[in-house]
Amino acid sequence: MSREAWIAVIVVGGLILIAALIGTIVLAIRLVKVRNQLGALGFGGKVAFYGALIFTIFPVDLLPDPIYLDDMGVLGLALLYLNGLLKRRQEQLPMPPLPRTPTRAPVRRPRR
Repeated sequence: MSREAWIAVIVVGGLILIAALIGTIVLAIRLVKVRNQLGALGFGGKVAFYGALIFTIFPVDLLPDPIYLDDMGVLGLALLYLNGLLKRRQEQLPMPPLPRTPTRAPVRRPRR
């Protein structure tokens, strides 16, 4: 291959790696936000949350660390699981009573 082709391959590969890194960071941030919404996690929720974060940070992965596709997959699955827990918890909570709005009596205008 020519020198220009190698440069193009390196640039495209670098852009893909940067996009994967950004995607991994976005998924990790969303995972933390969902965890904060849940409050107290059960055992499964804790394993999913901490396991996904440790897998993402730990240097030994299924794929080498510059390739974040496996990390994104694990974070995505943990996010789906925690979102399911959040949805179930919201369904189980009783709905707070709606605030009562004061009813106003109709204004009567004097007749002339």
